[in-house]
Amino acid sequence: MKQSIQQQILISGVGGQGVLFITRLLAEAAIQKGESVITSETHGMAQRGGTVISHVKVGNFSSPLIRPLAADGLLALKAENLSQHGSYVKNGGWIVVNSDTDIKLPPGLSVFRADADSLARKIGNMKSANLILLGFALARTQKLPGNKGLFCSIEEIRHVLKSQMAESNKLFDDSIKAVENGYVA
Repeated sequence: MKQSIQQQILISGVGGQGVLFITRLLAEAAIQKGESVITSETHGMAQRGGTVISHVKVGNFSSPLIRPLAADGLLALKAENLSQHGSYVKNGGWIVVNSDTDIKLPPGLSVFRADADSLARKIGNMKSANLILLGFALARTQKLPGNKGLFCSIEEIRHVLKSQMAESNKLFDDSIKAVENGYVA
């Protein structure tokens, strides 16, 4: 009998960073695994660079919103988002943050930091920082004990990207290049 995934992930960033795109990729990866998924977003002045937060629940859940201290993981596309949404991550959870400086958080959390903006600059695509951070999260959280990492693999994200970008080989190539650069960073 297949064991169902139960995971709650928060994605936090600002308008224009691709929070909703990452949400869609993760939701589609869950669906392709045969899992139930619920997503919800909150846009705070997103068109003007305001905060955007997305809730992704994979498994048997009835409510779309993640409560404080209940998230298994947080993808923070900006370091500043930690002060707003870091309190949602439960003890034993993980945080992957786009930051060029070290992050100090309370004990009991696994924190992974990548300078996704610099990596995006290095590959010549500033819009790819979100995908770089996703690739980084896929690599780092998979190594957490007890299957506590992100529920999907880079291969599954590659498959989702291919299915969503079937009309544009260049867009697919650029996107998978970004994910793979984050994965090996």
